[in-house]
Amino acid sequence: MDAFLNLFSNVDWYEIWVATGDTLIMLGVSLGFTILLGLPLGVLMFLTSPRQLLEHKQLYATVGLIVNMLRALPFIILLIVMMPLTEIITGTSLGILGTLPPLIAGATPFFARLVETALREVDRGIIEATQAMGATTRQIIVKALLPEARPGILAAITVTAIALVSFTAMAGAVGAGGLGGPGDSLC
Repeated sequence: MDAFLNLFSNVDWYEIWVATGDTLIMLGVSLGFTILLGLPLGVLMFLTSPRQLLEHKQLYATVGLIVNMLRALPFIILLIVMMPLTEIITGTSLGILGTLPPLIAGATPFFARLVETALREVDRGIIEATQAMGATTRQIIVKALLPEARPGILAAITVTAIALVSFTAMAGAVGAGGLGGPGDSLC
């Protein structure tokens, strides 16, 4: 047992505590903004897709292309490419504040696609029934689609949060702090 405990004798637990706090701040803020931006984007993608309430093939294709391109871009590349824009937005490209725009930009398309998928799982009969009762598009979204898709959306939030933790680790490698920062500062 002593041999096991000796493995951690050089660890600076205070630094780990601070890095964990930084990671949780980055996760919480970026997840909040990702939900605020990604949920409406996912709903828009669902509604404008073929055979849906607001079918608009051109808009769906354009938004879908942008979402797919951002999802396909490795986060570390997005982080580096966004540094000049991040500096304009936040005044810095380093630290927690400098990491938030790339985290949000990387996670929002991912979350939006998951929301769209969750909405596709809602039984078409529910949408038709609410339409038959004279519900407006807004009522269909708020009172039928979103409540029925809630389990899928909550799962999407969970998956996105897990992805954001890995994104924060990558961001730490380029100066964001948190648990992904240089290991020599924690030991």
